[in-house]
Amino acid sequence: MAASRPLIRVVEPPACIPGGEFHVRGSHLTARSERPEVLIGDQTAHLVVGSESYLVARVSEGTTVGELVVDNRVGASSEPYFCGIGIQIAEGIHPVANPAVDQRGYIYSTMSGSRGQKTPVAVYSIDLNYSVKPHVADLMNATGLAVDRDGLLYVSSRYDGVVYQVSPSGSMNTFVEGMGVATGICFDGAGNLYVGDRSGTIFKVSPDRQIFVFATMEQSIAAYHLAFGADGYLYVTGPTTSSFDCVHRISPSGEVEMYYRGLGRPQGLAFDSEGNLYVAASFGGSRGIVRIDEGRKAELFVSGPNIVGLAFSPSRAMIVATNNALYRLDVQLGPLELE
Repeated sequence: MAASRPLIRVVEPPACIPGGEFHVRGSHLTARSERPEVLIGDQTAHLVVGSESYLVARVSEGTTVGELVVDNRVGASSEPYFCGIGIQIAEGIHPVANPAVDQRGYIYSTMSGSRGQKTPVAVYSIDLNYSVKPHVADLMNATGLAVDRDGLLYVSSRYDGVVYQVSPSGSMNTFVEGMGVATGICFDGAGNLYVGDRSGTIFKVSPDRQIFVFATMEQSIAAYHLAFGADGYLYVTGPTTSSFDCVHRISPSGEVEMYYRGLGRPQGLAFDSEGNLYVAASFGGSRGIVRIDEGRKAELFVSGPNIVGLAFSPSRAMIVATNNALYRLDVQLGPLELE
């Protein structure tokens, strides 16, 4: 009797980078006592869990095509199910927060190093052909990155508490100093720069470099990560010793409130062009990028290990940063445009 053909009904989450796991639900995914094979593109995925109606498959290094097929090993294969796969565009780097993307689509990422470590390159640039080049050299512990409306790059140093302004050619000058343990940075729609001092302060720096204490928060064991929403609120993550951390948001008047609770070690965050919030965090026992919609419903959007941040590009791709590499996911979502 011929084996029933495997039927894939749903695959979650929508996307993975190598090392991430797809959860496959359907029917006839296994046959008799045979262990099924899961192919993603031309790569065999590691089968973590296998049953007739549920599989967990880990994406192998080198996977570039998101065409998932289940073969039950007795002569029957499923129709392909198309998933998102992150393509590596840079390696040998050390991001500790979000990458930054300018209006041209150039990507910037750090070689942060451990506390007090001087690395040969502090910031790399990646052009439209994904050519990785040194961009900034003489800067200790580059941490947060942001691009202003004029296309200038800003870099925080958690070592000296300075935020540096960097020209397109890579020349650097001090924009503001005295920012404590300066970590995450971002701009609002009016051009004000916000700087997270992980010891408990969020600073607001006006375009003419006047400094204000915008808000105070519980200190973080690692860093504050910042992103501005379309509602005019500043959204902040700051990992603590809890495994049930939250995203805070801060009103224009500096009032801090909890926005969403239930994430493990939340780090970099960003908004897409539709107003959804994405956070690098653990959720439901899986590490990756969590999407939180405007109704505050959360779901895992990208699965993968060691993810520290993300950014959206003008080409409507998501740039995913792990602690040693960058990946591109074609999600057809651009960055949120602030007014």
